[in-house]
Amino acid sequence: MRAGGNRRRIYVSRYDIAVLPGDGIGPEITEEAVRVLNAATATVGVDLQYERLESGAGRWRKTGVVMTDAEYASCEKADAILMGALGYLDALRPDGTEVQGEVGFRLRFGLDLYAGIRPVHSFQGAPSPLVNGAGIDYVVVRENVEGLFASRDGGTNVRDEVATDTMVVTRVGTEKIVRAAFELALKRASGRPGQQPHVTCIDKANVLSSYAFFRKIFDETARDYPQVTTDHVYVDAMTYYQVRQPQSFDVVVAENFIGDIISDLSAGTVGGLGLAPSGDIGDHHAMFQSAHGSAPDIAGQNVANPIAEILSGAMMLRWLGERHEDRDALKAAEFIDTAVAETLASGDARTRDLGGSVGTRQAGQAIASRVEKLGR
Repeated sequence: MRAGGNRRRIYVSRYDIAVLPGDGIGPEITEEAVRVLNAATATVGVDLQYERLESGAGRWRKTGVVMTDAEYASCEKADAILMGALGYLDALRPDGTEVQGEVGFRLRFGLDLYAGIRPVHSFQGAPSPLVNGAGIDYVVVRENVEGLFASRDGGTNVRDEVATDTMVVTRVGTEKIVRAAFELALKRASGRPGQQPHVTCIDKANVLSSYAFFRKIFDETARDYPQVTTDHVYVDAMTYYQVRQPQSFDVVVAENFIGDIISDLSAGTVGGLGLAPSGDIGDHHAMFQSAHGSAPDIAGQNVANPIAEILSGAMMLRWLGERHEDRDALKAAEFIDTAVAETLASGDARTRDLGGSVGTRQAGQAIASRVEKLGR
């Protein structure tokens, strides 16, 4: 963070943001996220400087390289990373996996972005498929660099007859993600008088020893947080409860693969992946992105929902604000969250996937305009 300014406004703080717009609808939703970020930061005097990088499946199609070492170095040097959506279904490595993992996984594992944070929040004006879809408000905390995904590039395929992958659960990695979940529960409760902080461990400990080990470490770590209540839910039961009683959760924590699945299901209960922001956060670096794919079938049609990416931008500002004790960045994040809720409720940002007819650019413009009004 550095001081900066221009002729019109003295900026209190400045952050360098690496932006990876990506593929398909990625550039469209990223453009709207940047529009809203600029509107929010201009009201409080925070200066965001963007470096746009070409990493993605589109680059691979042209050059055979998904992400250059120089681009990775730019991400490592940046104050934060904002990613759009990556990948094309036909852009595959020789083993059949998609090439965009060479960006997301490289950054997650290389920068130790061990905590995948996925807020789940129902909005007025965003239809839920659930009869009881109002009042959903919890966070999925996903271990990001271990679990079943740690086998990526390390699995075995013998004679194209037998393929194996290995679950990796370590004590240090599990303690880190569980502590992140407990700290998040305490933070949520501190802003909500009367709320009891609660963390739920999601696993399959009744069948697999790796998950029993995950649960054991969860229980041991919980002793350091006597003010937080806890419980355990098997992952198959979790998918049931996410549909039947999602309001019962506060913070849930899970191994990488399980966390990946339940976080997408959670998005479906509040109106879809177009409303699902996410942050991949470590001790020194963080990356923020919409939780959905690149949807190339609707790219360039001005119909994609940009709200997940816009909310991811708000998460980025909040992380920067907390990391640097920057109240202005925190205020800008609050403006964005409020503007999204208000424009969804009014219908001004209700895109096709939410039953409306607002286009991508129009949704971004409506949210940016509401942010500016809040700032005034």
